[in-house]
Amino acid sequence: MFHRHRTGGVSWTVRAGFAFPARQISHAPGTDPSGRTPSIRPHNTSPSPKPEPDAVVSAPDSSLPTQTGHIRTRSNPADEADRSASAPVRPLPTGDLMSKHIAVVGLGSMGGAMATALHRAGWQVHGHDTSPAARSAAEKEGVHTVDSLDQLAGTPYVVLSLPSAGVVEATVPTLLARPGTLAIVDTTTSQPATSAACASLAAEKGVAFVDAPVSGGRAGALAGRLTAFVGATSDALDAARPVLDALTDGQYRHLGDPGSGNVVKLLNNVLAAVNLVSVGEALAVAKAYGVDPAAAAAGISGASGGSKVSAAMYPDWVLTGTYDSGFALGLMARDAALAVETAGQRGETPQLLAAASSRWQEALAALGPGADFTEIARTVAPSLTDEGTAAA
Repeated sequence: MFHRHRTGGVSWTVRAGFAFPARQISHAPGTDPSGRTPSIRPHNTSPSPKPEPDAVVSAPDSSLPTQTGHIRTRSNPADEADRSASAPVRPLPTGDLMSKHIAVVGLGSMGGAMATALHRAGWQVHGHDTSPAARSAAEKEGVHTVDSLDQLAGTPYVVLSLPSAGVVEATVPTLLARPGTLAIVDTTTSQPATSAACASLAAEKGVAFVDAPVSGGRAGALAGRLTAFVGATSDALDAARPVLDALTDGQYRHLGDPGSGNVVKLLNNVLAAVNLVSVGEALAVAKAYGVDPAAAAAGISGASGGSKVSAAMYPDWVLTGTYDSGFALGLMARDAALAVETAGQRGETPQLLAAASSRWQEALAALGPGADFTEIARTVAPSLTDEGTAAA
């Protein structure tokens, strides 16, 4: 049942316990009436949690951007004063209607953690997952879940955390079936063309769609300190800022138009995939010469050859034998292959990236998709692992 009333000059629709503001149209969000964009805030330099690669949706659009990205960080009062003076602000209701309603679709390791973080931050969170176990786990964290995706249609804000392009493509039309949604933030590591298509479909309904694949793993998601690679129009970005700020504490980079976020996230993941292979091979050589691999990793990490893989991933998850990063080998193998495929769709032939991707496909065949992604060491540097020790 729907009830419509007005509060403080704003029309509100109340449906099944949700309070949704009626859509209001002004000039482009994030600009003053002349179209100028407010100044960018400085980058937040607070340390990020230990990174863990993530999760994908079809080929990039031919109009992908060349513009320079920027970091959006937590605003300061002076900037907000300038912004308030130049652009009309949507009036907010008072009392219970100020509650922030958001839906999280996909309550797995990352989606469940994001839903929990949003709930703890004061959002009214409703979630959906096809897995009863995932819904049950989210309920225990205070998230209200629903059995059917269409029950979330019309929710003001939506976060997607899904396993593939096909799932994203099937999900977005259902969420757009009823009015009321302001912005959809897709944190899935997806394919650029799918993000562009979903953004176009959403725009036809007056809804912002932002591709914002994330890095930082479950720990970063729970802390609300993820890093996001954002692809969106300037209007869509402005509409999605409340959600992006809540998920990242301002640590996101706007890289260009829809699809751009996924281009760069795929490149990030394939570079991590290359590094996991090369660092493993290098540490195996060090061990062959009688050098302690942990000492070698520490030495390299303080020099020009160092990386997060040598500084944290191998010392914490491989050399300890724990292999418990929480990110699946199958997902990394998929992302590496997708990055190479995406490059080919623009006529690029990255040979080193392709060679590393092949090594991940070999590991996938040997270890299975459910293995931890750090277990790539078992195939590329067996002397560093239990298997190598047993063979010796």
